[in-house]
Amino acid sequence: MRFLFNILLCSAALQLYAQTDTVVQNGNAPALSSSVTIYTGKATQFAADNLGNVYVLTPAGLLIKFNNKGDSLNAFNEVRRYGTVYAMDVTNPMKVLLYYKDFSTIVMLDRYLNRVNIIDLRKLGIFQAKAVGLSYDNNVWIFDEQSAKLKKVDESGRLLSETADLRQVLNVAPSPVKIIDRDGFVYVYDAANGLYVFDYYGTLKNTIALTGISDLQVIGKTIAGRRQQAFVRYTTGTLELREAPLPVMIQQAEKIYITQQGVYILNATGIELYPYQ
Repeated sequence: MRFLFNILLCSAALQLYAQTDTVVQNGNAPALSSSVTIYTGKATQFAADNLGNVYVLTPAGLLIKFNNKGDSLNAFNEVRRYGTVYAMDVTNPMKVLLYYKDFSTIVMLDRYLNRVNIIDLRKLGIFQAKAVGLSYDNNVWIFDEQSAKLKKVDESGRLLSETADLRQVLNVAPSPVKIIDRDGFVYVYDAANGLYVFDYYGTLKNTIALTGISDLQVIGKTIAGRRQQAFVRYTTGTLELREAPLPVMIQQAEKIYITQQGVYILNATGIELYPYQ
């Protein structure tokens, strides 16, 4: 299973490279086919994993998992039991993370959306965290804004590691909105101040002046996202930032996800997949 998952990750990376290279070299958006409807109705949030599954949070308080053909696979109907979901991480299709910011609580689900674990961050003294994310080893990264530290905890809520106070290192108080663990590095994104890159030991390796980016994704050495109606691509290790117009059909999307299957978008009527041509 791990071998297959790694193959799929590599495939996703190659697909993203191909599409982003087309964008930045030709100045045009990647060619997309006609859309496939995944979900019809209002959605408060959605995310797509590396296998093309889509996770939809509905206003009624359901988390529904769909495949890339729009077939409903599983549902979790206890979403509101813990409050309002602030963020979710589906990086690992076998382990779904739901974060309830108001109660500093993380709920872990398996691939069938069965609850398997609950982490109460308040027991660690963490009451102010806007960004959490799964780690490569199935633990959890958390940015504690009160102490200005990037922390790592295990499934039982035990603190495994933490950085120094980053206010002293950066001379600014970071307020990240997203954490991505990818290929040996941890990317902590602060929309106002930029992207901070750490190694797994908590050492700050780089600061990248990318601000105002939404739908940020990292695959390999490519950082991608959008700024207003433009696609943004940055390759780490270079000083090269490229932008190109988004395809017309996704310019007004509330949220997008780029995957190996194509581009998923959330709009006012639901969620659609635009496969690559």
